[in-house]
Amino acid sequence: MKRVSNVTMRKRIVTVFLFALLLFVVVLIRLAFVQFVMGEELVEKAEASWSRDIVFEAERGKILDKNGLVLAENVSAPTVMVVPRQINNPDRTASLLSQIIDITKDEMLQHLTKNTSIVRFSEGRKITEEQAKAIQVLQLDGVYIAQDSKRHYPNGEYLSHVLGFSGIDNQGLVGLELYYDENLKGENGSLSFYSDAKGKRLPNLADTYQAPNDGYDLQLTIDERVQTIVERELDLAEAKYNPDGAIALAVDPNSGGVLAMASRPNFHPANYQEIEPSTYNRNLPIWSTYEPGSTFKIITLAAALEEGVVDLEKDTFIDGGSMKVGGSTLHCWKRGGHGEQTFLEVVQNSCNPGFISLGQKTGKDKLYSYISDFGFGEKTGIDLFGEENGILFDLDRVGPVELATTSFGQGVSVTPIQQVMAVSAAVNGGYLYKPYLASSWLDPITGEKIEEIKPEMKKQVISNQTSEKIRHALESVVAKGTGRGAYVEGFRVGGKTGTAQKVGKNGRYMENNHIVSFIGVAPSNDPEIVVYVAIDNPKNTVQFGGVVAAPIVGNVIEDSLRAIGVEPAKEGLEKDYQWPDQPLVEVPDLIGASKSELHEYQVNLSIESSGTGDVVIDQAPKAGTKIEQGSKVRLYFGNKK
Repeated sequence: MKRVSNVTMRKRIVTVFLFALLLFVVVLIRLAFVQFVMGEELVEKAEASWSRDIVFEAERGKILDKNGLVLAENVSAPTVMVVPRQINNPDRTASLLSQIIDITKDEMLQHLTKNTSIVRFSEGRKITEEQAKAIQVLQLDGVYIAQDSKRHYPNGEYLSHVLGFSGIDNQGLVGLELYYDENLKGENGSLSFYSDAKGKRLPNLADTYQAPNDGYDLQLTIDERVQTIVERELDLAEAKYNPDGAIALAVDPNSGGVLAMASRPNFHPANYQEIEPSTYNRNLPIWSTYEPGSTFKIITLAAALEEGVVDLEKDTFIDGGSMKVGGSTLHCWKRGGHGEQTFLEVVQNSCNPGFISLGQKTGKDKLYSYISDFGFGEKTGIDLFGEENGILFDLDRVGPVELATTSFGQGVSVTPIQQVMAVSAAVNGGYLYKPYLASSWLDPITGEKIEEIKPEMKKQVISNQTSEKIRHALESVVAKGTGRGAYVEGFRVGGKTGTAQKVGKNGRYMENNHIVSFIGVAPSNDPEIVVYVAIDNPKNTVQFGGVVAAPIVGNVIEDSLRAIGVEPAKEGLEKDYQWPDQPLVEVPDLIGASKSELHEYQVNLSIESSGTGDVVIDQAPKAGTKIEQGSKVRLYFGNKK
């Protein structure tokens, strides 16, 4: 037998030792790597395998008007969750829960016996505080209450198409709730407890609570005071005219901020599941497209004035009631026409042949260039989903007839928001703004501004001088022309009527079925509000914008200007009254007058007196106020001092 030498033996021992040492070092390095590098990750994975999470939903951010009034908020709505493996007596637990929650015992028992870690069920979502307290009193093993919330709209149907609504998981579904969902929804939190492989709770490990991060509050450009007035007027119009639909928009022409937006039919955001989707999916002021009618004449007027092809005061036009263009006869709304007029009177009378002449003077290329610059044919970019583009003639296909009809608002299709922004540009000095609703994001705890959205001016379309002429022309429409119904005593109001035929399914214009509209500007010398109202097929009335829509706009403007603190004007055009309208009477200064001197004032005014003296010491309304003939004036009598 061959003997191994001592040298060889030592070499083998050293080799084995070195190999063992190397293996030890590798294991040591691996352990160090696992401990110090992978340790945190492995602990998280271990805890994840042991832990069970109960989700706590973040509070959705509130939506506020420009003055801080809450338009959308959250109310407490607890949610029931169950951990089946922690329930010792499923039958008893199911029986007790079914007496509190709207669910049968058998259905509840099915949830309690599922082979899963945590069960959330629809009947346990968003329950009342009373139901939650009743469940907590029972102290049932494996039954947890998560403090959730649900969306609440304190004003009901008010502003519903703009606000939209959110679903049961607090995700935005429509309107601003959807458009700004990412910032409104926040990040959910959780309560984590530890359990063994069978789902039994581990008593020696503390629960871990991750607080939710609430969503940001959204402040709008909407002014609740103006919105309330608009909603009221649409309700009255709906009751009076039973229309197929109605639209109202109010914007700040100097920023593009939307002050009010509403349409009919309407809906309650909390009951959206009971409503036809077509009602809440169609926000008519941005979605509806139709021929604008005569409100579009403002754009033709702006183009003609900017190009210098007409002088409103000096140039004249003879209207015989119709005009032949390219083999077609186009008519004025007034049978027989208006005769000879200045072009200012053409605007006042909304004379179609006169505006055809303005379009022809401006020319096809120039007119359509201005139409494009004013924003027609493309979306305005308002921060809402569902906006439409509108439809314009392809310039290559515009002949003499198409140019003529476009000049007075027929044959083109626009949206209400396009019209309002274009007219705002026409009267604010020529500046076309992007309309917007979100003005700032606020911290939900401190209320401090996190981000402010600035107005976005796209371009200057016309000069300040042209804009000033348009404001004067529109004021004359309200004082002396077809827009008299919008006249407001004490305020300078400008505007334009619109009466557009609707196109039927057969592609032809419908008989006695119009969209009547009016767009108003006030104060006309320094505009602070532009209001547009359109009533779709009003019943039991003459379907003219000046008859139906103008008075509505007048009411909105008058009450809105007073609400936002605009002072009455002393200058401005006086209204040209026509039968059966009666001029207003200016209340005289009666303070200091004796009873015997009041007889001459009782012809036009109804005087109501109080007090025991012989001399008027106070009166209401104050001297200089204009009121309707026969209106009551209250006089307070006392004795001379």
